[in-house]
Amino acid sequence: MKKFLFAVATVALLATSAQAADKIGVSMALFDDNFLTVLRNGMIEQAKGMEGVELQVEDAQNDVAKQLDQIKNFAASGVKAIIVNPVDTSATQAMTDAAAAANIPLVYVNRQPINVDTLPDGQAFVASNEVESGTLETLEVCRLLKEAGKSTANIYILMGELSNQAAVQRTQDIKDVMASGNCGVELKVIDEQTANWSRDQAQNLMTNWISTGAQYDAVIANNDEMAIGAIQAMKASGVDMKSVIVGGIDATQDALAAMAAGDLDVTVFQNAAGQGAGALDAALKLSKGENVEKKVYIPFELVTPANLANYQKKN
Repeated sequence: MKKFLFAVATVALLATSAQAADKIGVSMALFDDNFLTVLRNGMIEQAKGMEGVELQVEDAQNDVAKQLDQIKNFAASGVKAIIVNPVDTSATQAMTDAAAAANIPLVYVNRQPINVDTLPDGQAFVASNEVESGTLETLEVCRLLKEAGKSTANIYILMGELSNQAAVQRTQDIKDVMASGNCGVELKVIDEQTANWSRDQAQNLMTNWISTGAQYDAVIANNDEMAIGAIQAMKASGVDMKSVIVGGIDATQDALAAMAAGDLDVTVFQNAAGQGAGALDAALKLSKGENVEKKVYIPFELVTPANLANYQKKN
C-alpha cells in the first residue's frame, strides 16, 4: 500500500512539474530567412539552457491571417507568454488585442509594431533601433565614396518589404543622411525600388538597372540578402566590383563571406541571437509579473573589412 501511495505521489509530482513548465508560444514571420533563422535559433538555444522553459515555435509563412490565428491558438492553449516576429508591422494592433484579451504577455521581436507607443501593460518590443542601422550604413558609404575622390555620386536604393517598418526607416535613414550635410558627398538617387528583402528579386532588379546603361557609384540595400543579389547581378554583367560601393545590413554569414571576397564594402551587425535571447528574457519576466521596459534595444554595430574578423562567428 505504501509503495502504491508513493507511486501515486511520484506521478502527481511529475505532472505538477510538467504543468509548472513555462511554455512560450513563438510566431515567426518566416522560417525561410537567413537573419530570422539566426534569431529563432538564438531563442531556442537560450531556452535549452533554462530549466522548465519550453518553446512552441511556429512559422507564419509571411501570412498575416495565419499569424493572428497562431496567436489566438497560443492564447487558447494557455501559454505563459507569446513572442511575435510580425509579418506586417502595420497589422499588429489585432495581435496586441488578442493577447491582452486573454491576459497573456506578448513581446514583439525585431520588427517594430505600428502600435509600439501604445502597447498595454504586459507587452514589450525587443529589437535594435532602426534609426542607427541605415544611418551607420549610409555614412560609411559616404566615407568610402569621398575616399575614392567623389564629390557627387549616383546611387541605387534597394528597399525591403514596404509593409515593414524596418524597410521604411532604413530608407528614410539614407535620405536623412543626404539631407543632413554629414555625407561629404552629394548623393543622387537614380532609382529606388523594393526587392522585398529577397536575394533573387534584388538580382533581377539590379540586372534591369544595369541594362538601362545608367552610370552609378553605389548600391545601398536595406539588408544583406538584397546587397548580395545586386552583387551577383553586377558580377554576372562583368562589373568591376572595385568601381562600385555596396552596402547592406545584418552581417549575415553570407554577407561576411562577400565582404571577405572584396565584393561587399559595408554591413551593419544586427545581433539576431541577442534579440532572440532578449525577447525570451522579457517574455519570461512579464509572465512572472516583473516590470520590463516597453522598448528594449540591442545596439547596431558597423562592420567593415577592417573589423570583419570580430563578426565572422556571430550571426
